[in-house]
Amino acid sequence: MLIPHPLLGPRDAQEFTYLGDASLLNRPDGMAEGALAAFCDYVYLRDNPAGVHRELWFHEQGDRSWLVVTRNTVTHEILGAELARDVALRRQK
Repeated sequence: MLIPHPLLGPRDAQEFTYLGDASLLNRPDGMAEGALAAFCDYVYLRDNPAGVHRELWFHEQGDRSWLVVTRNTVTHEILGAELARDVALRRQK
């Protein structure tokens, strides 16, 4: 499986480590009301979708960047990839 790295071009998936659902970028506010319950959900509750899903991948054997990869979990087709930093910055705006 090739992952289209936004800076380095197509890279073999063996260079990466899969780290789970990209919703992990939405870390709860630890000081907010109900923070304990929010963190419990954040840590332990995960979706396991069949179909298009956004995932976090770490380029461990390369430039050590974090990517948000959009992948079809049924066919393993990679639909796109972007730097996790860029995704996080867009959410702050």
